[in-house]
Amino acid sequence: MAVVALGALLIGGCGANDSESARGLSGALGTSSDINPMPPDGVREGGNLRLAVTAFPGNWNTLSNDGNEGEIADIERPLMPRAFTTDSAGRLTVDKDYFTDVQLTGTSPQQVTYTINPKAMWSDGTPITWEDIRSQAWALSGADKRFLIAITNGFDRVAGVERGVDDRQAVITFDQPYAEWRGQFAGNAALFPRSVTADPESFNHSLVDGMGPTAGPFLIQSTDRAQGRIVLARNPTWWGNQPKLATITYTVLDRAAWVSALQNNELDAVRLSTIDDVMAVRGTPGLVVRRAPGNRWRHITFNGAPGSILADPKLRVAIAKAIDRQGIANAIQNGLVETPAPLNNHVFLQGQQGYRDNSLDYDPDVAAKELDELGWTLRGNFREKDGRRLVIRDVMYAEPTGIQIAQIIQQNLASVGVELVIDTRPRAGFFTDVVQPGDFDAVQFVFTGDAFPLSSIPQVYAYHPDDLQANFGRIGSPALNALIDRTLSELDPQKAIELANRVDRAVFEEGHSLPLTQSEGNFGVRASLANYGSAGLASYDYTTIGFVK
Repeated sequence: MAVVALGALLIGGCGANDSESARGLSGALGTSSDINPMPPDGVREGGNLRLAVTAFPGNWNTLSNDGNEGEIADIERPLMPRAFTTDSAGRLTVDKDYFTDVQLTGTSPQQVTYTINPKAMWSDGTPITWEDIRSQAWALSGADKRFLIAITNGFDRVAGVERGVDDRQAVITFDQPYAEWRGQFAGNAALFPRSVTADPESFNHSLVDGMGPTAGPFLIQSTDRAQGRIVLARNPTWWGNQPKLATITYTVLDRAAWVSALQNNELDAVRLSTIDDVMAVRGTPGLVVRRAPGNRWRHITFNGAPGSILADPKLRVAIAKAIDRQGIANAIQNGLVETPAPLNNHVFLQGQQGYRDNSLDYDPDVAAKELDELGWTLRGNFREKDGRRLVIRDVMYAEPTGIQIAQIIQQNLASVGVELVIDTRPRAGFFTDVVQPGDFDAVQFVFTGDAFPLSSIPQVYAYHPDDLQANFGRIGSPALNALIDRTLSELDPQKAIELANRVDRAVFEEGHSLPLTQSEGNFGVRASLANYGSAGLASYDYTTIGFVK
């Protein structure tokens, strides 16, 4: 999972009753996408697609813990190789621009053979070879802790990577089976050149100030950190179908200004999150709302590190039972979906095969009783134990939706005698300065899911004190680690799904975190824009995106 600090826009208008604006989504993730599909001959040559981000990349290496952000991954989608493309249902197709074949070629031991397109090359003219795959496999293996990785992605199970029939073929051999082998160079995990992954210094720092060699239909034309501007242009050495767009421009812009910038013809597409946003777009000539269930999801993670106020898992669980997630869904999704509902799984999104409700019941009476049993006694309006008041800092990027959610949780917890303090922080440095060091009792941000949900389980929910990856709450157990290992080792898809749901229930029961809501997937888009919008699980084809003739 890539982490996203993004929240939503202004929350006003939740009670809007306009029949058109309040018409919500039906269906679930995996059932649709809404991108105005059009064949390439219906898309005009040239044009500049103008998009927005909330911050300039702090590290362009999305494999690193500093670069593991959804916005950075979005910028790099048209730049970096991946093994598979996906449709809206998450079905996979080998991306022939980069690999002519990707096959499971052995099961005892497990082997996967990647055959690289002989035309594929990095933007500096270097061919993409098996050595790029071997280098990335080593960097993400976790064997050398100097590599500050965001995810092992199964490479901790790789015994070795060898040259195949020639330099354009890599054979990966596993010493433990890995269920999500198709996702090692797909989804949120791109292939990077060995110049980036060869050693800890280059992995951690070489892409801090700018992007290195790329290999996509677009490349970086210019960046301006001071102006908050990133421009992508056609890659003159691209060997695949030539893109329709001439350029893609990303502008750093406060989230609250996105819709007005779209209305003022300064942007061409933005994410929407409120009825006011939907109504504003629908009321502006030349703009449309494209909507399909999204793959981003809000959650709250607790800090269980030793010495933290929530170090006791029983305390975390009691507090979780006092949080009304259905009430949160009602408040922030009213009118945006037909039936607001919380997300009830840490692994699978609604609509994905394997999704089921493994959550703990909302029950403030039980929560209060459990707090009493733990020795947290009411003193006036709030609880104390051993002279310490039960106060929790809920930290988030300063945006209205996150604050509204925190206010709801604040009311929920006050009813059982727990004080919640809302602590907002700037977007810049939110992960590096706040989340990664654990400067929170609870923290809100957004995860991005993809078609490879199992790969993220060890990244977020396994606990190894010397290798946190994205387990920012520092919560886990040897028993859960062992269950996660079993899940990732199961090559039977149905059995792996069953094990993954056991993991999910265990994550709820240890009070690791609470999923809140899945994104409504609404985009405000210029009506003339083709092959772009609300894609669900589908991957964009950046060579066909453009403006209709």
